[in-house]
Amino acid sequence: MAMTVFRREGSRFLPSIAARPIAAIRSPLSSDQEDGPLGVRSISTQVVRNRMKSVKNIQKITKAMKMVAASKLRAVQGRAENSRGLWHPFTALLGDNPSIDVKKSVVVTLSSDKGLCGGINSTVVKVSRALYKLNAGPEKDVKFVIVGEKAKAIMFRDSKNDISLTVTELNKNPLNYAQVSVLADDILKNVEFDALRIVYNKFHSVVAFLPTVATVLSPEIIEKESEVGGKLGELDSYEIEGGETKGEILQNLAEFQFSCVMFNAVLENACSEMGARMSAMDSSSRNAGEMLDRLTLTYNRTRQASITTELIEIISGASALEAAK
Repeated sequence: MAMTVFRREGSRFLPSIAARPIAAIRSPLSSDQEDGPLGVRSISTQVVRNRMKSVKNIQKITKAMKMVAASKLRAVQGRAENSRGLWHPFTALLGDNPSIDVKKSVVVTLSSDKGLCGGINSTVVKVSRALYKLNAGPEKDVKFVIVGEKAKAIMFRDSKNDISLTVTELNKNPLNYAQVSVLADDILKNVEFDALRIVYNKFHSVVAFLPTVATVLSPEIIEKESEVGGKLGELDSYEIEGGETKGEILQNLAEFQFSCVMFNAVLENACSEMGARMSAMDSSSRNAGEMLDRLTLTYNRTRQASITTELIEIISGASALEAAK
């Protein structure tokens, strides 16, 4: 009924509505956040306070994660540097043959189980995929062994059929050689290979890590290459003591080399993970501080604007009362 009256009397109400400024028309249900001019919505101080509280909480979490990563890095860094001496003798004896052409290759990709550590996981995945393309062929077989939850999640999207073995939660307990040697033994039992290519991040500093590929050859390939000559040809100059044959010695040597390289690679990758997490959390803490400064400025401006508006309304009301007298 009210709408009918309004339509009938529209010609009488319309001029009075049109004569008012558009910004002065307010609905009685409008909130305090719509006090600004048309098309502009002012921010409530309560909204800004809630946002500031959230940013402060996030900043506390990122600072705590940075300190935890720093303490873990100090614990692992010394062990990683000491473990480099394990596989250096193998490099001096057997050399490193990253470009060797074999029929069966296995790419062992080392990554982390947790995120928030920069681009270390995506980097090793890119290098692993590049190795796959480089060694794949019509008569060649390339398989993946994934260590770490993050690389597993990425590689399962497009390379699920090429993955032979996955290992997760390796860093759940403090790393030691016995634990890694069991992992290396499982890999050797579950895959057939001519060359193992371990892809990991070598630790340089808190802000720098280098994607590295270490190659371990099978005993058959080592014996074949030693017959051809080159650096592996120097193996024949060593005198073999005991009743073991050359094949048995090369088998033991290859297994021990792989476990030593894996131990160093796991520790190096753990150091790189902690260093990258420290840098990421430090950047997040600084970004949260900058956001907090901007929100504080917005809060002060909003608060001053609301106080100024209230003062203007009081003064205008007082002036109207004086004029009415």
